[in-house]
Amino acid sequence: MRRWLIAAVAAAPLALGAAGAPPSSDLPDLSAVRAQVYAGQYAKAVERLTALTRTVQHAEVYNLLGYSLRQLKRFEEAGRWYREALLYDPEHRPALEYQGELFLAIGDVEGARKNLRYLELLCTKKPCAEYELLKKAVAEKTAGTAR
Repeated sequence: MRRWLIAAVAAAPLALGAAGAPPSSDLPDLSAVRAQVYAGQYAKAVERLTALTRTVQHAEVYNLLGYSLRQLKRFEEAGRWYREALLYDPEHRPALEYQGELFLAIGDVEGARKNLRYLELLCTKKPCAEYELLKKAVAEKTAGTAR
């Protein structure tokens, strides 16, 4: 009887895990949704990416969702997904760059500069596309203004 009880207790987490499996952190093929993003079909991309967030936990999914929402000028929602991406992976350079661009879009130049400084620390190999793109965006936004 005791062996049966031990076996049942040991097997319980396996059975429970199968029934209520947590979202996967494996990144699925995003080429179709990336094609939508590159084609400017942001609303369609948001639909697909939102559905993916129910089953996949990955910084790149969150980042692409934030990017698509930002392009639709849904800034508050975009900010939420960039934060999710950075909670999942604090060193996700594309999310840092895009979040910095979001900061610029909403007038938070200092927030963008903080992301730029963080990217400078993360980008050990130069050139670093994310750093260069955000640096250019900050420079354009602040051109002609006092620092």
